This record gives sequence, structure tokens and C-alpha cells, in this order.
Amino acid sequence: MKLVRFSLDLHIEPTATDAHPSVLRGQLEDLPSGARMLPPCCPSKIVCVGRNYPEHAKELGNEPPKEPLIFLKPPSSLIAFGDNIVYPSISERVDFEGELGVVIGKRARNVSAADADEYVLGYTCVNDVTARDLQRKDGQWTRGKGFDTFCAVGPCLVTKDEVDFDILRVRTLVDGVVKQDASVLEMMFGVGAIIQFVSAFMTLEPGDLIATGTPSGVGPLQPGSTVRIEINSIGVLENTVVKG
Repeated sequence: MKLVRFSLDLHIEPTATDAHPSVLRGQLEDLPSGARMLPPCCPSKIVCVGRNYPEHAKELGNEPPKEPLIFLKPPSSLIAFGDNIVYPSISERVDFEGELGVVIGKRARNVSAADADEYVLGYTCVNDVTARDLQRKDGQWTRGKGFDTFCAVGPCLVTKDEVDFDILRVRTLVDGVVKQDASVLEMMFGVGAIIQFVSAFMTLEPGDLIATGTPSGVGPLQPGSTVRIEINSIGVLENTVVKG
């Protein structure tokens, strides 16, 4: 089996509208027979931001945080476009969470928000899959967020200079039905503020991934569901859920 890591050659040009980047599907269909996508980055760590959209915090009955709420997902949770999300047998509620991913381009430590853009390589799509029942039961998020296959990323990495950040929207569809649709400008803590906060206590390495938080509209997945994360000018991440 051939393993293929896509990056800039699958870039989707931005449009004035919230375009459906279906052209990406046509490009992926041209992959060599037997080829499989890889995630577009190889992070030493996956840094995630919780409750970064006010409406999402409210829908789960939480107050918006006063500073970035940080948790980690293990690199073993990483999967690519087309890989299966495995629904664990010990969970009864697995949710999708569509997010904008930020890939770090150079080592970052004690970086100011004003300088943070210098440390960003580019952007990608992320599905921060969550075993919601276990997250609530445990009172902390390591198990509920950390299962193998619970961090879908891709299909491509688009460099920051090719992206008009202010027009980006995160859309999630489950079996063709739109569940999430929000501008990244609704984030309480922007990319600069997140990098400043995280790099004050943790060195970010090239290739590290930051998942910037999910908008409102999260909900359950079932075995057999197909979930798509779409971010205009970046691409479409699609995965199918299978029973574990």
C-alpha cells in the first residue's frame, strides 16, 4: 500500500462565497490505486482549546472561560482523510467537533500574540472526536478525547500566506446534514492569543498541531455515519464511523 501525504498541491482557492470545495474530491479520486492519505503534519503533540466559541460553551451548560482552556490529545489519536473513526465499545455517546487546525512552523517559546503569526506554517481541518459520556464521567478530558482515531486531520495543509483568515468558516455535516456553521472570527481567543498562552508554559515544535475549538452544534455520531469538516479555502475532511 502506498502512503501519500498531501499538502499544498491540494490547495482550494478561496472564493467570495462559502463555496463547497467539491473539486478536492475529484483530485483525491486521482490517487494511485491502493494509495492511502496521511495526515498533513506529524505533531509531537496535539494542543486543543476547549470552549473557545461562546455558543458552544453555553450549549454544554458551561460558562465561557476567562483564559484559553487547554488540553492535549495524544499523537496516537491521529488519522487522515478517509480513515475510519472507531466508535469505542465502552462509550455510549461519541460526538463530532469540527475545528480549524493550526500547524506550527518553527519552535515557539514565550511568543507574544503580536509575533505569533511568524510561527504559523499553515492551516488544516480537524475533527476533535469526543466520547462525551466519558468526558463527563471522568471530570477531566484525557480518556474522552484520547482514543485512537479521535483526531481526524486533513486532507491538506494550506500555508498562511495563501489564506484570507477573516473569511474562514467551519462547517460540519453528518450524513449530508449541516450541523455546524460558524466564522472563525467567533473564537473568543484568536490564534495569536492561543500561541502566546501555550508557549508561555510549553515549547511548540515544528509540525505541532493546535485545534482551536469547535463552534456550537456538536452532536452524536453513530457507526455508519459519515462526517465531513469543511473550511472554505482549506478543504474537506471526510471520515466514516465504524463500530469498535
